[in-house]
Amino acid sequence: MTSVPNIATTVAWLSFAVAFVLGAISARTQFCTLGAVSDIVNMNDWNRMRMWVLAMAVAVLGAQAMHLAGLIDLGKSFYVRPNITWLSALLGGTLFGIGMTLASGCGSRTLVRIGGGNVKSFVVFVFLGIAAYMTIKGLFGIWRVHFIDVVRIDTTGNQDLASLVAAATGIAAQTARMAMAGLVAVGMLVFVFKSAEFRSSVDGWLGGLGYGLAVVAGWYITAHIGYGENQETLEMVFFGTNSRAAESLTFVAPVAYTLELFMLWSDKSLAVTFGIAATAGMIAGSLVYSLATRRFRWEGFADVADTRNHLLGATLMGFGGVTALGCTIGQGVSGVSTLALGSFLALGGMIAGCYATLKYQYWKLMQEV
Repeated sequence: MTSVPNIATTVAWLSFAVAFVLGAISARTQFCTLGAVSDIVNMNDWNRMRMWVLAMAVAVLGAQAMHLAGLIDLGKSFYVRPNITWLSALLGGTLFGIGMTLASGCGSRTLVRIGGGNVKSFVVFVFLGIAAYMTIKGLFGIWRVHFIDVVRIDTTGNQDLASLVAAATGIAAQTARMAMAGLVAVGMLVFVFKSAEFRSSVDGWLGGLGYGLAVVAGWYITAHIGYGENQETLEMVFFGTNSRAAESLTFVAPVAYTLELFMLWSDKSLAVTFGIAATAGMIAGSLVYSLATRRFRWEGFADVADTRNHLLGATLMGFGGVTALGCTIGQGVSGVSTLALGSFLALGGMIAGCYATLKYQYWKLMQEV
């Protein structure tokens, strides 16, 4: 419990500060989950994938260490709820992967590109936000709730790997958590640092550590600083999050809530939340970095086909990201840091969707030659 007078405001400002730094880091290092898969497909270059995996490993170690120390309770995040909506994770993740390929980047990359002057990414931002909002509360949401989310596996406890292993083997929950966190993180780090080229890459270290530590900071902000007693109901609640639960960085639903805030600004029930502040911080950090390094460039659509692909991609990202409960950062780093089984399923779907779309684009290009 914290004694900060206005906890929600503090959560929002801290979120903005963390995301501002991360936006600048992302602009410098070219951290891009689409680029990570694309580099493998096109050049057999695994360095950006290692940057992404390093972010996951750092997030796992940091988040699980804070949980074990009692600073946060990851069991109060929506990622580990006791039902595995496996169809939502796989289908939503796959559609998100297809969408980010068509739209030239995932949610976080879209925000960074906006800060660099990319008009295409601003259009993607708007359409992604609309599609995401429709999937949360609108027409797409009806389809999601009634036809996709109902396909699930209910578990007796939380769905994170530590809880599942503890339930299956009977070993102590703390022991299972330390074992699973160590196993997952060490496996990731072995993959990352077996490359001498990556070990000598300053940007690789900076991007991986930057995103990983930002996710850890996000958990601390919402689940420790932002967790306190509601003076009206005397209940312990999470202040400043749209989900009313512990959150860390994710960039699909927050884009929808950002658009909602702008459109309904006079609605006093709405406020700048952790996710909205992070969205603004990513753009601002990238903008400042781009202006300071003179990399800011206006960029628009090449033709009608380019416009069509980006609009379709943005829509698929909005629907897929909400259905999968996150993007390549929301599920791929924040979700994975909780060790939730659904997060690993969603991550696999995203990579598969991106890989298949890149292969199709290459095949189509060869047919036109």
